[in-house]
Amino acid sequence: MDIPNLNRDKKRGRKTPDVSTLVYGKVPPQARELEEAVLGAIMLEKGAFDTVAEILKSECFYVDAHQRIFRAMKSLSGKSQPIDMLTVVEELRFNEELDIVGGPYYVTKLTNAVTSSAHIEAHSRIILQKFIQRELIRISGEIISDAYEDSTDVFDLLDDAESKIYKVTSEHLRNSVETIDAVLVKTIQRIEDMRNRNEDITGVPSGFAHLDKITYGWQQTDLIILAARPSVGKTAFALNLARNAALSAAKPTAVAFFSLEMSAGQLVQRILSAESEIGLEKISRGKMEEYEMEQLYKRGIQRLADAKLFIDDTPALNIFELRAKCRRLKNAHNIGLILIDYLQLMSGTGENRNGNREQEISNISRSLKALAKELQVPIIALSQLSREVEKRKDGNKMPQLSDLRESGAIEQDADMVCFIYRPEYHDLNQNEMGESVKGETYLRIAKHRNGSLENLKFRARLEIQKFFEDDGGEFGGGFNMPPNWKPVSDSGGGPGAKLYIQTGSKMNDIQDDDEPF
Repeated sequence: MDIPNLNRDKKRGRKTPDVSTLVYGKVPPQARELEEAVLGAIMLEKGAFDTVAEILKSECFYVDAHQRIFRAMKSLSGKSQPIDMLTVVEELRFNEELDIVGGPYYVTKLTNAVTSSAHIEAHSRIILQKFIQRELIRISGEIISDAYEDSTDVFDLLDDAESKIYKVTSEHLRNSVETIDAVLVKTIQRIEDMRNRNEDITGVPSGFAHLDKITYGWQQTDLIILAARPSVGKTAFALNLARNAALSAAKPTAVAFFSLEMSAGQLVQRILSAESEIGLEKISRGKMEEYEMEQLYKRGIQRLADAKLFIDDTPALNIFELRAKCRRLKNAHNIGLILIDYLQLMSGTGENRNGNREQEISNISRSLKALAKELQVPIIALSQLSREVEKRKDGNKMPQLSDLRESGAIEQDADMVCFIYRPEYHDLNQNEMGESVKGETYLRIAKHRNGSLENLKFRARLEIQKFFEDDGGEFGGGFNMPPNWKPVSDSGGGPGAKLYIQTGSKMNDIQDDDEPF
């Protein structure tokens, strides 16, 4: 059977066969009748356009004439003019598109396709589904075409594919607005759940009682920035957080640790050192006595073997790769905490090649916050500080928010910003009473969107890569805080743990520099 015969049969009134399933080709997914119904309903019902505009864009329509009509409606809405058959016709005539869409007759015909806008939202969502199907077909075709090119770099191809798929998701699959009564029901239910719990921790436990008392655990959707100068102990502290969450007796949590600086083997050696309390140098060199090997197996390897701790040491990881890996881990292992070491070693999407590094870091921090909300998990990202800390002449080396390196957007996007400070790093080896401050470490919470700004004291034993909440005794008592940090009271965060607040003068704002790492 040929096509001319089909046309002849149609003219004679004969029933023609369905050719959509024949070998002549495939018809793209579409819903032409629903497109006509939606456009007709918009012209019949006042306010219907606002409902549709939250779901559809002009390119979501398959028929070109429908795209032009919807753009005319959008233009009328932008000018606060009513949208009906007459105004749409006049807008199309003004844009010189009336004859292209089929004239006033076609616009009039659309209003005959529907009697009301009762199901306009459901119809719009079906149109959106058809558009997404067409987009996936288009993107898949482009990927197939690029994959056949010998000059195409496979990693660029993967990144481009991920970028295009994510663009479809981010632009067309957004959550709808919720009424306050629906949100109130969820909020009250959450409050009741927390009231009935025996423990105070509602998020992922940090393993440090006083820190958990302030944060109630790392909360879902939060982006936490952990910043310090190099060699202060960022990675060691982050590994302590990861290990404590994965091995928590009350609330074990699957943890993903992304290291852009160290290999997975180096990280595991550090975790083994902290868990078995055997010196990292001995483990690295393999110079251990028999009893130490036994201790390593019993206290380290056996305990860590069953921990849900996933390590990725991909260098120069970009945000798309990170997002893809985290989604897979979430689906496969239900990870509850993500750590990234460290932020400034990540690369952006490649779309900002003409921009500066600060803009790229800003995009990365925004993407991390969006990822935390999407996966409903806390993300702890380590960050470098600038050398302005070292340049201060007043003796106060405690980091502040202006010391965050390369971008102020890190501070804006983060729910929490924590600084690690060790006096001995700055050659401050004794306090005012002449006592040693070896191992003293301070965690300053400089920003806390949902809690208080406080400062915690720890003891660092970096030879075994482990941090302890200060007990006031192991290292000989007193400690050396800057003059404007004063003790408030003993806390309930462990034996002898103390809380400090800042008093007196305001720290000066210091501009960041662009020095190399």
